[in-house]
Amino acid sequence: MNRILRVVFGAGLLSILSTGLNAADIIDGPTGDYCRVVGTSNLVLNDNIVDLREQVVKLMDESVAVANSSEWIHSSRPVFVWASEAKVACGKAYGYLKTNYKDEDTLNKCECFHDRMVEYMH
Repeated sequence: MNRILRVVFGAGLLSILSTGLNAADIIDGPTGDYCRVVGTSNLVLNDNIVDLREQVVKLMDESVAVANSSEWIHSSRPVFVWASEAKVACGKAYGYLKTNYKDEDTLNKCECFHDRMVEYMH
């Protein structure tokens, strides 16, 4: 019986992995690109580090507020998931910016995940 369960579980897991299923995308919602920016985000294009820090902190604060809101924690929409991802990505981007290093990957993720959060809120 144990072997059968492992085989069934393995087949199910393989099925999920092969379809590229993303938990936050199961629920009805936007069906466009993963992010509206596929390459460079608006944050990356900003060369003013002080202004960039302010923008990242703003996105991070908004994401933290949403991730702590019981309205979104208990919602059937994936807003909480994207808020959680955004606060982490923006926090990492801010950490880099504190040393005056502009990490493009974390900035792109910060903006992308925040945009997804906002998109699912409406």
